[in-house]
Amino acid sequence: MEVYLDNAATTPVFPEVKEIMGKVMEEDFGNPSSRHTKGIVAEQYIKEAAEIIAERLKCQPKEIIFTSGGTESNNMALIGTALANQRAGKHIITTRIEHASVHEPLAYLEEMGYEVTYLPVDSTGRVSAESVKQALREDTVLVSVIFVNNEIGSAAPIAKIGEMLHREKTDLFFHVDAIQAFGKYKIVPKRLGIDLMSVSGHKIHGAKGTGFLYVRDGVKIRPILFGGGQQRGMRSGTENVPGIAGLGVAVKKIYQDHTEKTETLYQLKKRLIEGLQQYEGVTVHGIDGVSLEETAPHIVSVGFASVKSEVMLHALAQEGVFVSSGSACSSNHPELSGTLQAIGVQEDLLDATLRFSFSVLTTKEQISHAVEAVGKVLPVLRRFTRR
Repeated sequence: MEVYLDNAATTPVFPEVKEIMGKVMEEDFGNPSSRHTKGIVAEQYIKEAAEIIAERLKCQPKEIIFTSGGTESNNMALIGTALANQRAGKHIITTRIEHASVHEPLAYLEEMGYEVTYLPVDSTGRVSAESVKQALREDTVLVSVIFVNNEIGSAAPIAKIGEMLHREKTDLFFHVDAIQAFGKYKIVPKRLGIDLMSVSGHKIHGAKGTGFLYVRDGVKIRPILFGGGQQRGMRSGTENVPGIAGLGVAVKKIYQDHTEKTETLYQLKKRLIEGLQQYEGVTVHGIDGVSLEETAPHIVSVGFASVKSEVMLHALAQEGVFVSSGSACSSNHPELSGTLQAIGVQEDLLDATLRFSFSVLTTKEQISHAVEAVGKVLPVLRRFTRR
């Protein structure tokens, strides 16, 4: 049996996504900027996708900017908003467990003279609204907090932070990296106080190279790509019509029967954790003192004492179980996880941790097979390590 448990890295596309993308590429392939019939048909796919997303977010279609994915959305949100509002201040607040596509743009802004405050998190990977409040300054223009951490599945108290920010300081903007949260939570940005929100298509069974940035109407933001002026000048370049059409379908499908899907994911998570905890020397990160429902439903971070993560990963792959040793986006940079260090994981587990992540396509049988595979390879690898 092949068991794919690396869905936080990427997901297989829904069959319906593949179908509509094929139709657009083969039949409705016009440039949406062209004024002939082929172009108008292509443009309609973009409008429909924006309407689907806007309906889900309870926002206006014009508040959706289509991008190439989460990294571009995060870069656009952070750099574009910081530059557009620099006269109001150059102080930014974030956390120590953000994705690299947030940390790196912020490092770039620091080189440009911005000051960034990196807030600590607790042992479950959560930042408190109070700590954000304490970090606010008169010149704070932007706060960026990840909704669901991509490595350990911790879920930030976004509603509390958003409410506090707009109560304490109305002239700043709240950006949320929702790349691992969208599709798993019902998100209405205006109710949560979110001004900008990043989403990636390939995390919700859309195609790679797709995503969007929600920008609340009225937020001052500069484009970071220049050219033909597509998407009201905010994101120049011919739109990826097949990908956008597929993204619309993925969003619609992922939120169908959403409550039932989420409950199933939590059942799978509980089944995996209980199965793995029966083995000696297994530590599940970020769940002590909180209920599973206070964490994301699809990510489990597990430390295996005395076994290097890469060794364990390849051993499981030989059993047909595919997992990750950390953030796939940083797989070419094998330094120890900053997230695991931030939540206080003991040193010997920093390089002995795997991430298991699942999707609406994952089954109970696959989880059982993964648990059995771990039970098979773990004692063998430990005997080898002791030698």
